[in-house]
This record gives sequence, structure tokens and C-alpha cells, in this order.
Amino acid sequence: MDEIVKALTESFGPSGRESKVRELLIELIKDPVHGYEVDKVGNLIAWKGEGGKPIIFVAHMDEIGIVVTNKIKNGFYRIEPVGGVSPYVALSSRFVLEDGTIAVVGYEHETAEEAKKNLSNLTFDHLYLDTLGKDIELGTFGVYNRGFHKNGDLWISKAMDDRIGCAVLVELVRRVEKPKRKFYVAFSIQEEVGLVGASVIAYPYDVEEAIAIDVTDSADVPKGFKRHSMVLGEGPAIKIRDKISISDRRIVEKMVEVSKKNDIPYQMEVLTMGGTDAGALMKTKGGIPSATVSIPTRYIHTPGEVVSAKDVDNTVKMLLEYIQAV
Repeated sequence: MDEIVKALTESFGPSGRESKVRELLIELIKDPVHGYEVDKVGNLIAWKGEGGKPIIFVAHMDEIGIVVTNKIKNGFYRIEPVGGVSPYVALSSRFVLEDGTIAVVGYEHETAEEAKKNLSNLTFDHLYLDTLGKDIELGTFGVYNRGFHKNGDLWISKAMDDRIGCAVLVELVRRVEKPKRKFYVAFSIQEEVGLVGASVIAYPYDVEEAIAIDVTDSADVPKGFKRHSMVLGEGPAIKIRDKISISDRRIVEKMVEVSKKNDIPYQMEVLTMGGTDAGALMKTKGGIPSATVSIPTRYIHTPGEVVSAKDVDNTVKMLLEYIQAV
């Protein structure tokens, strides 16, 4: 699975510019699934099996990034975040733009006093993108220029959020041979800018349950967020709630039951921030009972997001058993 995760995380795909990721995903799933399609806005949906109580699993294929907004002078540009990019994380980071240009982010300061002032309250008004003299078009998108690395059980890369969820769904359709019910795997666009793809992704399909696969905070670092209990290596996290949705209780209880029955380690997630595609799926049509299964991740929305390979594998196992538990 390492190679799948590497290929997906290293692909270029900020919100609104997911085509390269979508093309890669089609190549990865087209043989094991029974059919697939791309909808009008760019979501990728595939299916396998038939009958039973249809379910849809959704992971978003976009990542956070930047977009060029204005030219200062040749080789220097203003930028705007696409999704949750912190100016402090962006500062001094290297970015790759959609035309292949490599650029770095700096900040304005003419004096030591101004440097201290700007760094104490850094915003994108203080930042600029240095393209090393290359002229680029306004509206050009970029993402962190950081690749995949493996260290024992831990994987690190930009865009684990949520290419690791995409990798889980790819592995799921490869492992399940004779599903007891029809299931869909869907890869949504523009989650990072407002759950855009998930808002329409399930409309054409007659599904009775929806489960989002995404990342969540891991609090196992020094001074980790004390109201969070999720940690790396202890299994996938079954979400209870986040800022925008509360998971369907029946799905949560069934997921716990399936995990216990099959000796799959799991954690319970109560997230005090953020949200997932489940928040949009829940409001589709007349309402779809929805929940989220999360992969604990360190340093979310940075170029160094870290996950546990064991957690990823156990997420696949949990979803496989959930499909078969009709």
C-alpha cells in the first residue's frame, strides 16, 4: 500500500484543481470496481456489488494550497490561501505551482522592528511568493512541495488530508471480492473550501447510509490538545461529533460492534473543531444517515502530516467488515 499512498500524496491537487488526482484514482480502481463515473462538477464515484442495503463511502481528493492574486514586481506575487493554510506554516515553505514552477514564501520587513511586529501577528498581507524571477499568471494554484517518506510504521507527507482516505477506499475495493451488498466509493472535490463536492455527490444514487473517511487530530505530542483523546497507532477513530455534524448513532454502534467482533482496534473521536463530508451527506435529498471514520494524524494542514500504517490498514479492515455485516 506504500506505493499507492506515495503516488496519491505526491500528486498535485488543490481544491478546484483535482484532475491529476482523479486521473490517478481512475487508474487505481477501474479494474476491481464494477463501474465508475465522473459527475458534472468532477467528483469520482465507483461501485461494486449489488442488492442489500446500499452504502456510500466518501473521501475528499483535494488538498489545501495557495492561489496567486496579484503581481508585486517581476518574480514576486501576492497569494491567498486555498483552504486552511496558516501563514506561519506557509512562511519559508517551498511550493510547486500547477505549471511546475518551484517558489518559496517570504515576508515583508524593512527593519528589525517591522520584522518583529509582522511575525507577532502574521497574515497573508505580509507574505509574498518568490518565483525566482519567473513570470506567472494570476490565478495560478500551488501546493506544498514535500514528498512521501516512510519511517517504520509511520508515513509522512503533504496531503495525507485526505489522500490517505482515498488510499483506504482504493484498498477497500481491491480487497473485497464478493460484497454482500452494493457499495459506492466516492472521491469528492473541494472539501477544504466548504464540502462542495460532497454536497451533490450522493444525489443520483439510492443509498441508505453514508460514511466519510478523513483524518483527525492526534493528541500524542508534547502539549497535545488536552480535550482530544485520539492518538497514532491505536486504531481508526469512530467519530461521535465535530463542529458541523453528529454521527448517526446506529452507524456508530454498529461500527463498534463489528470492530469488537473482529478484534479490530478502534478509538472514539470527539473532535472540538472542523468537520468532514459527512456534514453534507447527512443533508442530501431527504437525509442520509451519516458518520465518519477518521485516521489520527499529526500536524494536519502542514507539509508534514504523519499517520500510522497500522491505523490505515485497520481502517480498511473495519470498513470491509462493516460492508459484510448486513
